[in-house]
Parts: sequence; C-alpha cells; structure tokens
Amino acid sequence: MGDELTKNDRKQVEEYLRGIVLNLPEKPGCYQYFDENGTIIYVGKAKNLKRRVYSYFSKEHDNRKTAILVSKIRDIKYIVVNTEEDALLLENNLIKQWNPRYNILLKDGKTYPSIIVTNEYLPRIFQTRKINKKYGTYFGPYSHVPTLYALLDLIKNLYPLRRCHEKISKESIEAGKHKLCLEYHIKNCKGPCVGRQDREEYMQYIAESVEILKGNTAALERKLMQEMQSLAAEMRFEEAEIIKKKYLLLENYRSRSEVVSNTLHNIDVFNIEDDNKVAYINYLHVTNGCINQAFTFEYAKRLDESKEELLIAGIVEMRSRYGSESKEVIVPFPVELPLENVITTIPQKGDKKKLLELSKLNVLQYKKDRLNQSDKLNPEQKSVRLMKELQDALGMDRLPMQIECFDNSNISGSDAVAGCVVFKKCKPSKADYRRYIIKTVEGPDDYASMQEVVRRRYSRMIEEETPLPDLIITDGGRGQMEVVRQVVEDELHLEIPIAGLAKDDKHRTHELLFGFPPQTIGMKPDSALFRLLTQIQDEVHRYAIKFHREKRSKHQIASQLDEIKGIGPKTKELLLKKLHSVKRIQGAGIEELREIVGESKAQIIYNFFRDKNGQEED
Repeated sequence: MGDELTKNDRKQVEEYLRGIVLNLPEKPGCYQYFDENGTIIYVGKAKNLKRRVYSYFSKEHDNRKTAILVSKIRDIKYIVVNTEEDALLLENNLIKQWNPRYNILLKDGKTYPSIIVTNEYLPRIFQTRKINKKYGTYFGPYSHVPTLYALLDLIKNLYPLRRCHEKISKESIEAGKHKLCLEYHIKNCKGPCVGRQDREEYMQYIAESVEILKGNTAALERKLMQEMQSLAAEMRFEEAEIIKKKYLLLENYRSRSEVVSNTLHNIDVFNIEDDNKVAYINYLHVTNGCINQAFTFEYAKRLDESKEELLIAGIVEMRSRYGSESKEVIVPFPVELPLENVITTIPQKGDKKKLLELSKLNVLQYKKDRLNQSDKLNPEQKSVRLMKELQDALGMDRLPMQIECFDNSNISGSDAVAGCVVFKKCKPSKADYRRYIIKTVEGPDDYASMQEVVRRRYSRMIEEETPLPDLIITDGGRGQMEVVRQVVEDELHLEIPIAGLAKDDKHRTHELLFGFPPQTIGMKPDSALFRLLTQIQDEVHRYAIKFHREKRSKHQIASQLDEIKGIGPKTKELLLKKLHSVKRIQGAGIEELREIVGESKAQIIYNFFRDKNGQEED
C-alpha cells in the first residue's frame, strides 16, 4: 500500500481488500476501485471478476502507473452482469460517468460539430456543438467539417425546410399566431407555420433527410427515380423535372462520397496508432458502398493499456455514439470483441482491405496533424519526443541531450581540417562548435585525422571537466565508427555511445549505424528523426567545408605575398584591407601603392610583381 500509511494501517487495508477479493464471484461484471476519499479511481470489466481483480494483488507490477494505482486502492465494489458484452457496455458508461483518474481518457472532440434533427412539431435540421439528446436526434460529430456542410447544403437544396427559430405547435398554427417570412417568399420554405404546407409532407421531407444523414442515399435515389418515371408516364413533366433535379443533386453528392463497393453494406471499420501517451483511433462506417461516417479520436493512456484494449474500448464507444448495429467490424489485428452476433474481419485483400488501408491513412494523418499542432504550441515537447525516439531506436540508457558530430575536409591531404558540431536538445548550439587544423597526420588519411580530432576534443573536455556528450555521431560508416571507438573507449576509457551516418552514392543520408559490430537502424525517410539526423550530417559537412575553404584561401593569398622580401604581416594586412585581393594588389600602379604603404615599400611591391609578370611572359 501507499507510503503514507503506517505499517499497521497498511496491514489492515491489505486484509480488508484480501477479504473482498477472495469473495468476488467468478462471473462477468465491472469492478470499481476507490481511494481513501471514496473517489472512484479506476473502472474495469472482467469475464471473471475474481480472477481479474486477484491479478492486481497477486504479483509485483513492472509498470509504475499500475503499481501506483494498486497502492491507492482502499475499497473495491463490483456489479455482476449476464454477459461479457454487458460488462463492456457498462464499463464504457461508468468511465464516461465518473472519468476515473487511472482509466484511459477519451479526448472527446467536443469541439467537433454535429447535426441535430429537433423533435419539435415541425422539426429543424442544423449544426450544433452542444449535445442534449432531449432536444432531438444527433448525427456526428463530424471531424471533417466540409462533410457536414456538404450534407446540410444537400438537404437545403433538396427540401425546403424551415430555418426560423419560432416555437411552432399544432395549436399555434390553428390559432393563426404565425406570419409568412422572407424565407417563404424566396422559396426556401413552403410556409407550414400558416398551413400552406401540410405537416404530412413536411415530415416526409424530414424522414428523407434523416435517411441521407444515415447514409442511405441509394434507397432514396431509387425512390426518386421511380417517382420521376411515374410522373413522366403521366405526362406531368414539370413535376418530373423537379424530382429529376433532386435526383441529380443526390447522385452528385453520392459520387463525391468515398465509394468503395456497391456490395459492401452496413460495415464498421477501425484502425489504431499509438505512442507512449496517446492512442489514435479512426472509425469509418460504410453503407451502400459509401463511407457516410468518419471520425478520428484520441485516448489518453492512464496505465500500460495494450493496443487491443484500447481498440476494443474505441469500438464500443463509437458504436454506442453513432448507434451502429453493423454485424461486421473490420479491424487491423485480432481482438476478442464480446458483442453478440458481431464478427470481426482482418481482410488480406480486396475492397475490405482497401477500407482498412483508408482507415489507416486517416489515423496516420490525424496523428501527424496533432503532433504538428502540439509541436507548434510546445517546441520543447518536440525535442523531447525526438530524443526519446532516438534513445529507443538505439537502446540508450539516457536521453541524447547533447549530440556531437565530426567530419574531415581536405584535398589530397593538403590544408586538412575537421569540424565538430554540437546539438543540444536537438537544436544546433553554434557557440559550442569547434574547428580543428590537423597537425599530426601527413597525407590524405581520414581515419587518422578523425582519431586526432576526437582525441584532442575529449582529452581537453576531461581535463577541463566539461560535460561530455550523450552521443557521438561520425559522418561516415563502419570504418569511421571503429577508429572513433578506439580513441573513446580504448584510449580514453569513456562510455559514450557512437553512431555512424552513411551516405549513398548520391551523397544523401542513407542509413544510421549503431553498435559494434555496427547494425543498421531502420528509419522512415519521411520521419522527423530522419530529418534531424540529416540536418546534423549536413551541418557538420557544411561547417568543415567552410573552414577548409577559408584556410585554403588564406594559404593561397599568403603564399604569394610571403614571397616579397621586406614586406611584413602588418603591411600585407593593410594591402588586403584596402585592395581586397592579391590580384588587385598585383595590378595596382605605383602611385596607388605609395598612398597605402609609402614610397619604399610601394616600390618593392611594384618591382616584385613587374619582375614576376616578366618571368611569366618569358
């Protein structure tokens, strides 16, 4: 039990809970855990109450959150039901009612709009974000708002329903309390409030609108087609034309819907993606070959729930919310769904497989959008997530808060230099960048150059007691990794993980290597982590190349001016400051040089370049 209890109190609580657990029935039901304040902190379902609850107290829990939950439990209550399906539905209702601290939390998407068909005498249809089922029947919520607008526009164009906020009853119509408004005169309404349209026809419009909201457009199309043909046969062409316009509107909407297959009807499709804290679940409902409902939502994890548990909870929640009675549920992996007369399918090919892939596409997009949104609000969170992702990929003991990457640059061994870039919390820390001139290596030996730089870098950091990096990355493959390891581990006896970034034949970041012997770490090329590693590799390459060019340029300049006897460093600096290049110094006249450095030095410089040019001409 919890640390706040004395040893005696803890023993009493354990005995009390043990008595409850041993007397639990071996039947389906829901159990509720209460804390010391009598607050429900967890609700669970069970096929066998006694066996399930006993498992919480019969072993040590590796998951820290589960262990904390158990330490908080002071009382247990339960409800017995007839079937596991009833237990699942009851659990869902109890969680929504009490929102226990340690249950997965449905991020409800209350900001998403729904469509309501009011239960008034003359019902209205409009969008709303407030849900109160006593006011009418709700459809949605719609996470894709354009779909909602398309449905409302379709109903508006098909049926002239009232849009006013008048409280209309049978008595108020008979008493003549209402007047025709502008909507009637512009033909958006037929005036049922004053008896210009009978209620039977109005309610027929409402019934057909409800069928559209349910996704039953195919049946309505067939009905309209029959009416149109019947009116045409009776030579009532004007009325047939009105029906035809409705039919074309409906057909146009249906063609823009996601048509899967006309043979698929009344099917639910679910897919799931998760990370450490949140699970994302997509729900699609297919009717008459069209996807007429689509919703993606989130569960905030409270304990170490499995994907199967999360998906089952999501299926129950969505079917309850949308009132689905589909007999088939398509899922990405096996789940034991305790719903009577409902089968689960894991398709391997065909139209059902396409549906599952479409659901996967939606849930991945939703996850990406949510992460992007979260990263914009909290950039620090993105850095932590990337570091955690890299830590998990490499199996590191700690987060790579500081990453250092090395690269060499030389041309046939001349002007050999190296660069070290430092990334802290996944961001470049330019104040910590370091440049190195290779001192002990002759000729083009990248391995020896790398060893010299790494040795100098970390020997100095040890001497100055500077914090060492959490990860070293070499701009190269297995060979570079090994020579760095020899210095870091064998010579300096440091325990710093070493990774390598190899490039392909087009000089693009190709793979991440880690371990000895090095193994390829799989990464998606479009992932944020891959982009970060590419950025690190590009940055160290840019930094080393820039230093090499600067050094080579200074060397070339100095090599010509150094040949002039009697001209010292200050004079060279002054000439370059005024004329900017050796070429312009070489082409300067004696008067221009005299103004800069004086008579005697001007003559020396002028004679040097005149003699040099003369020799070149010979």
